Amino acid sequence: MRLDPPTLFMMTAAVTFTVGVLFLLSWSQARRERALVVWGIAHIVGSGASLLLSMRGQIPDSLSIGIANALMIGAYGLIWSGVRAFERRPPRLDWALAGAAIWLAACAVPAFYESLPARVILASLSAGLYCGVGAVTIWQGRAESLVSRYPALVLLATYAALYGLRVPLAVTTPLPASVGTASPWFAILCFTGTLFSVAIAFTFMALTKERAEREQRLAAETDALTGIANRRALVAGAEQRLAVAPAALLLFDLDHFKMINDRHGHSVGDAALAAFCHIAAPMLPPGALFGRMGGEEFACLLPRYDERAAARIGERIRAGVARFTHPDYPDLAMSVSVGVAVESQIGGSLDYLLRRADDALYRAKRSGRDRVVTSQDYPLPLADEPAGTALHAAAGRRRMRPS
Repeated sequence: MRLDPPTLFMMTAAVTFTVGVLFLLSWSQARRERALVVWGIAHIVGSGASLLLSMRGQIPDSLSIGIANALMIGAYGLIWSGVRAFERRPPRLDWALAGAAIWLAACAVPAFYESLPARVILASLSAGLYCGVGAVTIWQGRAESLVSRYPALVLLATYAALYGLRVPLAVTTPLPASVGTASPWFAILCFTGTLFSVAIAFTFMALTKERAEREQRLAAETDALTGIANRRALVAGAEQRLAVAPAALLLFDLDHFKMINDRHGHSVGDAALAAFCHIAAPMLPPGALFGRMGGEEFACLLPRYDERAAARIGERIRAGVARFTHPDYPDLAMSVSVGVAVESQIGGSLDYLLRRADDALYRAKRSGRDRVVTSQDYPLPLADEPAGTALHAAAGRRRMRPS
């Protein structure tokens, strides 16, 4: 069966409109993702452009050429704007619609309007530029690991390249004086347009779905109060790292934390927990796995660290916490006790490592608090000696000990 170009364009308009509606329905379920509404509007605008193109010869050329191509260029601009919104950047709708405005201004010049190659070049450059910068924007956001990011990048870059290819072809290949409904250019445009609409819909929907799943996973692995790893994530990460490397474990317990809660209230106690994390996290080596075990107890796994090197890290954190002051609570003092243990074998038991670190922490509490104690009772302080290498995971169980 052979379909004529107007029928293909009508099909493109219907498919693109349906995709736009699906984007808007998805946005109604996830209002935080502004990109969905921008992409939905872009596809609905693109469907209007395809509808006008399908009526070439039946409506004035000012509509089927001027307005139709302005809408098509604007749709690509909105797709780029949606990509910016997805990457948490300002959408810049002014720049998104600038290409359409330039096209309309150019069509007001008779010499341009009467030149088919000139129209093809400007339309191709505008659409290709939007696709190209969209691909660059997707690439710049690669720090957020999403599998569908790369298909989206390839799709936008490929479409930008195809539009770029049309520019030299418009100069070197004779074009028909009038691109009517019988022209193969119409069939090519509507076929590629349909493919692009469907492919971009799948990839962009997949991107938003992956982001939502990633955010849910991170939320499930993050302690809501302090923003660091929770116990479950800490244990899972520690077990993975102990399977491939020896490691040292630091267990931290804020001293007299119940007294802080009783004297200043639970809101100040919560702020003290967050302040401890704010102090400790920058002092940890790159890659260290730091998390909250529960209550006022925290842990950090340091892969490939020996006990003395880990104790130096613990001592720096202890000293940093001891220096903590808050102008609104001048009588608020904080200190932390630290227990240190090391597993020198690959594939060691996390439970055993935690017990040894917990024993060291217990002795730190019984010895007067505000100190670092290792499982081997190395003398402290151990400041300013060269440290080992870096990082990841830990977990533990609490046991009765002085607060």
